[in-house]
Amino acid sequence: MLPVKMAESLPSEFDVIVIGTGLPESIIAAACSRSGQRVLHVDSRSYYGGNWASFSFSGLLSWLKEYKENSDIVTESSTWQEQILENEEAIALSKKDKTIQHVEIFSYASQDSHEDVEEAGALQRNHTSVISANPTEAANSAGLPPEDESLLTECFEMPAEQTPSSQSAQVVNDAEVTGEKENHSEDKTSEEETNDYVPIATDTIEQPKKNRITYSQIIKEGKRFNIDLVSKLLYSRGLLIDLLIKSNVSRYAEFKNITRILAFREGRVEQVPCSRADVFNSKQLTMVEKRMLMKFLTFCMEFEEHPDEYKAYEDVTFSEYLKTQKLTPNLQYFVLHSIAMTSESTSSTIDGLQATKNFLHCLGRYGNTPFLFPLYGQGELPQCFCRMCAVFGGIYCLHHSIQCLVVDKESRKCKAVIDQFGQRIISKHFLVEDSYFSENMCSCVQYRQISRAVLITDRSVLKTDSDQQISILTIPAEEAGTFAVRVIELCSSTMTCMKGTYLVHLTCTSSKTARQDLEPIVQKLFTPFTEMENGKKNNW
Repeated sequence: MLPVKMAESLPSEFDVIVIGTGLPESIIAAACSRSGQRVLHVDSRSYYGGNWASFSFSGLLSWLKEYKENSDIVTESSTWQEQILENEEAIALSKKDKTIQHVEIFSYASQDSHEDVEEAGALQRNHTSVISANPTEAANSAGLPPEDESLLTECFEMPAEQTPSSQSAQVVNDAEVTGEKENHSEDKTSEEETNDYVPIATDTIEQPKKNRITYSQIIKEGKRFNIDLVSKLLYSRGLLIDLLIKSNVSRYAEFKNITRILAFREGRVEQVPCSRADVFNSKQLTMVEKRMLMKFLTFCMEFEEHPDEYKAYEDVTFSEYLKTQKLTPNLQYFVLHSIAMTSESTSSTIDGLQATKNFLHCLGRYGNTPFLFPLYGQGELPQCFCRMCAVFGGIYCLHHSIQCLVVDKESRKCKAVIDQFGQRIISKHFLVEDSYFSENMCSCVQYRQISRAVLITDRSVLKTDSDQQISILTIPAEEAGTFAVRVIELCSSTMTCMKGTYLVHLTCTSSKTARQDLEPIVQKLFTPFTEMENGKKNNW
């Protein structure tokens, strides 16, 4: 990254200018740089990743404070306006990301006497604080033991991808988090790559801690947290993994295999057998159910070769199709919600069969589940592609604003940008993250809003002999107009949280605010620390 004071000496012409360092922008910047193009990659933020960034605990709190305090008042400068010629017009870029709204943060963490313990850059704690961001673009108790408590929670809402289409819990609605991302690349080991090589980390078994986690501990160990704004798992044979391998970007990252697939049924969390070994070792299924499941999964792997088996059901949902197969209700639930992971009411039979095949196709490549997660969080992925871009000559400037795009009136093509110093930089091609544009500019783009919550907890949603489990859990919608909630639970071996805690991400398509969408799920899975302190026992 170039220091700000060097920005005035930037070259005046590039082949490609990329504005924003999110994952799509970083992938394209790396591809252009590797193909020999002269690339300038800039971002007005002080960190890489944009909405794909990961933050330490204090970095997240600092971003929340910055997000609350920053206004969208644009300081007009006549410097760049004077550079616009008569045959040109300017498209001013926004100085603030408006894609996040309804941001809240609250804590149930245990109090202690260490009032002055802080990580560098951390905000003063406030256990009842609620932070609201400006508007942006457009049940029954769970069968868990009463020890499960929720410590810290963050809730927020953010737009998903464009579509033509006792624990303390801290909640933040889908929001960007600012603050510089700690660079962990020096800590990672490099190995010789093979054609199919993705570095996979091995687990270190830790003994569970019995001491209750306090807020001061979380603050003190804040740099051990890497909290993602976007929570995603990668299919081991998916397009992104293939891209990482073919581009050799995988050498900059390390991954862990998800260790278990979970289901939430009849108020209980239980593990879903998905591989052949899991099915036959499962104590949840009878021998008859094991044979039924294996026969159906075998069919799904080659369903295109047997069209007569499903052609008559193409116009019904996958849920209805499963009822016609020789599967018990228990197996139907596992296949629909934990293997195919499709909607009960909207996914067609073909969609469900294809999703099941994709799931099974990815099994066994790197482990007993089809999913991978990058160590240190999803924010590592944009940085990996940025590193490749820089290796091949790309120039990076963070905390460097672009005032406007310069458009030729006659051809309607963008020809240059003007930066915060008034420098005019010419380029042949431009790529701009959409959060830099005004709502009017993006009015023709269809977005879907997603609700996000991030929790720091001191116990897993499903206890086992090992406390180093990485889990994915899908909780289906219970009411009309609501959506299934995807839960990803990360342990400390993923380098995203301190020892003795778990980082839990909840995501669903928005129907209301993030808190309204996700709080019922949090209440089913976790018990706030305050309730345990007050002796309010329940059936969780």
